[in-house]
Amino acid sequence: METIHGRLALTAIMYALVMGIWAAWDYFRGKSVSSSYWGALIIGELVMVGQGVLGIILVLSGRMPADLIHFLYGVLVALSWPAAYVYTNARAGRSEAAIYALVSFFIFGLAIRALMTGGALAP
Repeated sequence: METIHGRLALTAIMYALVMGIWAAWDYFRGKSVSSSYWGALIIGELVMVGQGVLGIILVLSGRMPADLIHFLYGVLVALSWPAAYVYTNARAGRSEAAIYALVSFFIFGLAIRALMTGGALAP
């Protein structure tokens, strides 16, 4: 289970990076947030939530992260895209593409920190 949690963390990190690059690319080309991007965001959010569920299962089975701040990073990662959606009132203009790019890069950094603080799970 820990291996899956770790591999899914790497997936989440790379996915957030790709989503940030995609949104930045759209912004600099003068495009708005597309329906394809919305779909990809939903998939990304499902990955983040799945990661959280696996983490909860690990905690319930007695496995704790190396540093407890890992939990804060995990919650922030999972809530960042929904928070951006609420903040933008579900608009899909060019400026929203910039917001999603920044939020995705923020998630990318947070997910790296989460990976670092999770480390080898304590017995």
